[in-house]
Amino acid sequence: MDSPMRNLGKLKDIILSWGTHAPEKSFAGMTLAQFKARVQPSFDVRQQIEALEAQIRGLKSTRADADKESLRLAQLVVNSVKGDPEEGPNSDLYEGMGYTREDERKSGLTRKKKEK
Repeated sequence: MDSPMRNLGKLKDIILSWGTHAPEKSFAGMTLAQFKARVQPSFDVRQQIEALEAQIRGLKSTRADADKESLRLAQLVVNSVKGDPEEGPNSDLYEGMGYTREDERKSGLTRKKKEK
């Protein structure tokens, strides 16, 4: 089976050629109008797919906007946990939110050993 784009191209080519060169003739027991009516579902479903893909693109954009706001709110919550006197940056709650406890962080400071 060919690709959907190739199939669409074949159908369009047949309709165009038939309509240009022999519009009044019947083939396979069908007129051109009957053939167009019988293959119309192939065109209709493509239009439905295009509409759904456009809807998906729109929903992805909406999701990105919603995520931006949600992550902003999440950061406010995390900052509040860090600043809470009972929880703070060394709490199980803070760690459970996916952050490293302050006491477990490495300082990043390294000192070269002096050669003797």
